[in-house]
Amino acid sequence: MAVLGVVNSDLAVKKLVEFAFRNEGQGDFSLRHLTEKIEILEFMSYDLPEVVIINFSDPSIKIDEIISWMKDDKWLMNFGIIGVFSQEKNNEEKLLEKYKAVNILTLMEYSRIRSHIVKNVQIIARNYQIIFAREFTKNLMDGASGSFLIENDLLAVPLYAGMGATLLSQRGLIDPDNKMHLQLALGELIVNAVEHGNCGIGYDEKTEGMEKGLSVVDLVAEKCKDPAIRGKKVEFQWELLNDKSIFIIKDEGKGFDVKAHLQKIENQDIMSLHGRGIKLASKLSNELSYNAKGNQVTLTVKHDLSLEYDVPLGFSKEQIVNVKPGDIILKEGEPSDYLYYISSGRYTVFHNRKQVGTLSPEDIFMGEMSFLLNQKRSATVRAETTGKLILLTRKAFVNVIRQFPHYGIFLSKLLAKRLVRGNDRNAALMDKLKSAENSAKLPTGQKGDAFV
Repeated sequence: MAVLGVVNSDLAVKKLVEFAFRNEGQGDFSLRHLTEKIEILEFMSYDLPEVVIINFSDPSIKIDEIISWMKDDKWLMNFGIIGVFSQEKNNEEKLLEKYKAVNILTLMEYSRIRSHIVKNVQIIARNYQIIFAREFTKNLMDGASGSFLIENDLLAVPLYAGMGATLLSQRGLIDPDNKMHLQLALGELIVNAVEHGNCGIGYDEKTEGMEKGLSVVDLVAEKCKDPAIRGKKVEFQWELLNDKSIFIIKDEGKGFDVKAHLQKIENQDIMSLHGRGIKLASKLSNELSYNAKGNQVTLTVKHDLSLEYDVPLGFSKEQIVNVKPGDIILKEGEPSDYLYYISSGRYTVFHNRKQVGTLSPEDIFMGEMSFLLNQKRSATVRAETTGKLILLTRKAFVNVIRQFPHYGIFLSKLLAKRLVRGNDRNAALMDKLKSAENSAKLPTGQKGDAFV
């Protein structure tokens, strides 16, 4: 049973959350209500949750202090935040901007808790490994890609946009200052796909509806009374490459005259009710393009390879090693008296002089396996770019674990995940071997984790 932290002291909000989970019959999730700063920090440090619900409009919770603690020790911030707030007290975009340094996947007004809190938790739980997987190592040619199939539910769109932006920020591929803007741009493009694509709501129809006091959510809900429209989906694809990420949003609508539409909104204000999504995305992406039909948009974001991961609080006083391209960081066969925390840079791994993998800040450590097993290095590592590493001797590492015991829990969790991945690969390889027995051919080209 997954434990969800609920940072909130408001009894009315507590009732809304509990009612939603009880009403949906979600026995798979156990709610842990947290009101005091100490218990909140202990829960986040030692329980290593996957999802935390935070009431950002609760005056009794010291939100700023909690967020400040999270920012100071980002190494443990491997969970998604669902924020709830009062529209009378807070503005959604201002909250996203203020707390852009943490993993807020979505914000919802109190009135949406009953209808969408459980749905959002389920979506995050299903995709947690995709969003927050910070691998120790990865194969040389491996990229990361995936897709979400989104229903015509505008109130769920911010979560998908938040997951898309977090995919990049969690891996240190974009500046945190740009995460909120990317989140808004993706959200607007997905809304366009639902509103104009799947539901076919045109410029004049939207204007007329809003003049009558209807919201876009109302207009979409009305359209979705038609089963044919209700059954349509938006496909949100993403692919993370070495130097850029590509997001593709495709609807099942008839498309539109892209050139004419872009010309129409060219002179409109960016906050106009019409064309806002396209203008935001154009401003914040490196490239925005449509297919000929007009029902698919591709947004490309270049990675900022100069960014550094914040050094965990426990490692902040250790030796910093600045490297340049071509530097040999570790040598195969040498003693493993230390390991490195990777703050920035890109590195290539060689075993028996063959290139077997790459390392980057998302891998967290370099040389950890031989270090922990007290064995000689099994690979050589060379810097491909300028970078910064934190050198940790055995004594320093043990002292850090003693001072910050939750680091040990986090490290154990990462190692356990690595073991699971290894077991999965072995099982897949055994299946291939069995299927190849008749032809007596062995599979080739299988690559595993690079142990250094």
